[in-house]
Amino acid sequence: MTVDTTRIAAGDLAALLGSRLCHDLVSPLGAIGNGVELLEMSPDFPGLAQSPELRLISEAVGAARARIQAYRMAFGMAQGEQRIGLAELRRLLDGIAAQGRLTITLDAAGDFARPEIRMLVLAVMCMESAMPWGGRVIVLRDGPQWRLVAECDRSKVDPPLWGWLDGPQPRTLAPSEVHFALLAEAARAENRPLRHEFDDTGGEIAF
Repeated sequence: MTVDTTRIAAGDLAALLGSRLCHDLVSPLGAIGNGVELLEMSPDFPGLAQSPELRLISEAVGAARARIQAYRMAFGMAQGEQRIGLAELRRLLDGIAAQGRLTITLDAAGDFARPEIRMLVLAVMCMESAMPWGGRVIVLRDGPQWRLVAECDRSKVDPPLWGWLDGPQPRTLAPSEVHFALLAEAARAENRPLRHEFDDTGGEIAF
């Protein structure tokens, strides 16, 4: 069976590709994780579970699985009827925080449309880019509005890069910066204007 890709919007085609890549990577990572657990429980290798080598592998697999889940949410398809529960959102944000230098606190209730959570994850990635040395992010939901408030001791802010949140800019994006353009595109698609600011000690993204 073939698909007429001329009838698929470029953004949707990229999201389908992101979903496919994440889906195909989750399975082998899960198999590696299961293999590590079996080694830890095996009586044939006494003391292996406490070895630094196996702990390193286990931590690396856990970090990779958490990052893949974040990528699936940020770069995959986000249908409006899909809902994300509070517990799932908390696990997602905890996974992002565990593999980086951010501390993320969530203040929200209920369940949420997946396109909203896609925007939320992309916004967290933008803040990660501005705080490579770490910091704190509070995620707040007040009615239909989301606010991400960041604090840090030092930041690395690139104003032309952040300009992408307002629309396409002359500055070329690196692959590691694509989340800025994707957040702006998602906001336009959902008709949710973005507000943002960032300085040397923190900032905010709201939508």
